[in-house]
Amino acid sequence: MFHYDFEFFLLLASVITGIVWLIDSLFFSSKRTKDSNGRAFSEPLLLEYSKSFFPVLLVVLILRGFLFEPFRIPSGSMMPTLLVGDFILVNKFSYGLRVPVIHTRLTDGNKPKRGDVAVFRFPRDESLDYIKRVIGLPGDHIGYYNRRLKINGEPLDTTLDRQYQGLGELNNMIGGNGCDKVVAECKVLIEKQNEVEYMVMNNLQVRHSSDGELLVPAGHYFVMGDNRDHSSDSRVWGFVPEENLVGKAVMIWMHWDWRSNGNGLDASRIGTRISQ
Repeated sequence: MFHYDFEFFLLLASVITGIVWLIDSLFFSSKRTKDSNGRAFSEPLLLEYSKSFFPVLLVVLILRGFLFEPFRIPSGSMMPTLLVGDFILVNKFSYGLRVPVIHTRLTDGNKPKRGDVAVFRFPRDESLDYIKRVIGLPGDHIGYYNRRLKINGEPLDTTLDRQYQGLGELNNMIGGNGCDKVVAECKVLIEKQNEVEYMVMNNLQVRHSSDGELLVPAGHYFVMGDNRDHSSDSRVWGFVPEENLVGKAVMIWMHWDWRSNGNGLDASRIGTRISQ
């Protein structure tokens, strides 16, 4: 999950600095006292800061609000695709441009596809941003039994890839104890939807209790974490409304695990495209 309060403060700072600069340009700059050499005396400190920061803030607001926004992964719910400490870029115009803060849609954009890794405002608390993988589209019939997915009656093609014990993987489990080095039962599988392949993980030591079937309502999406037995997702709190979509995760631009049991910088993950 992520907090997006920064978006509001960025907009507020841009508006304030822009207004200060505009008011000075319209009413005060031409009247400012000049010295004997015809040079204007020093500008007020607030004006100096406003003129310096406004262009920077405006550029950042446009880039972050309409093009690409950075996020940090704080939990292991999307392992093995995304690890705690990954910093990702999210394409903000993929699902349609929206006005920052108020989220009014400006353009339609593309519809999410099955397999997309999407960031969205959490339906139960829209001050939080969540990231999950899109599994079901509007109108889809979803079945989940014994850790296997069915979409519209067709089981997804799933093959075993490996036992999960790579560098940094054990430290990234939710709570730090999802898999033990000696008795690990976490399995990485490759799940395929049409031409889209991605990795998911199951922990066979976890008592599974999410079996069932449902129909995705119009205008909503069914999402799941890739770390299937350690993810709070649509199986727990329901569907994601289309208007809550923020963007499509596309790339890892840095990895830094800041926790005491973390691995610090992992340069090997920099530039990794997010599978979808």
